[in-house]
Amino acid sequence: MAQANISVTESQFRCPICLDILKDPVSIPCGHTYCMLCIRDYWDQADSSSFRCPQCREAFSPRPVLRRNTVLAEVVDKLQLSEMVTAPELYLGAAGEVPCDFCPAGGRLRALKSCLVCLASFCELHVLPHREVGTLRRHKLVAAVESLAERLCAQHRLGLEPPGGGSEAEAAAGWTGDCLLCEADQEEVHMVDFQRGRRQLINACMDPMQRTHVPLKGTHTPGWERLL
Repeated sequence: MAQANISVTESQFRCPICLDILKDPVSIPCGHTYCMLCIRDYWDQADSSSFRCPQCREAFSPRPVLRRNTVLAEVVDKLQLSEMVTAPELYLGAAGEVPCDFCPAGGRLRALKSCLVCLASFCELHVLPHREVGTLRRHKLVAAVESLAERLCAQHRLGLEPPGGGSEAEAAAGWTGDCLLCEADQEEVHMVDFQRGRRQLINACMDPMQRTHVPLKGTHTPGWERLL
């Protein structure tokens, strides 16, 4: 029987805590996988009676028993020896590419997204909490932007500068381009206005029907409800 040709990269087998290839991988109840020592140390430092996943923040009580995922460990060992491919597109290459603010200085990955709330840029791995954690999912993500904090207008830069200002404050004062936060605010206002206008249009269409006592039943009601 022909063997399937499966392409994998290092990033799929990196521990989200140490960012290295998984060592003694363990999967916790939510399904996320870590090095055994990494997740053990993480939970040892926890100050509460519940123990959370560093990625999705799901809480577990009592503390889960950690058991080595022998199948995954064998896969990682074999891939390291033979078919493991480094994904060059994940690493900084061309000039002007944005580095991840949370990768170790010696091996920074290329940032995919920048957060307008955190004012930081994230690689494929470090952006995961913004896609999985409830509070972070409400943050505004944009395509990775170089020198993010400097792409803000003077008003949005207030409170970001250290006392005394300095060269960065002067650069902010001289910024004449489009402010990323202003653009995000305008986009949000536009969406709110669009939703409000759509509701007003639907209500205007429904008023004559209500005045003539035409009941919206049967197949008509679901259509209106989908628009609301």
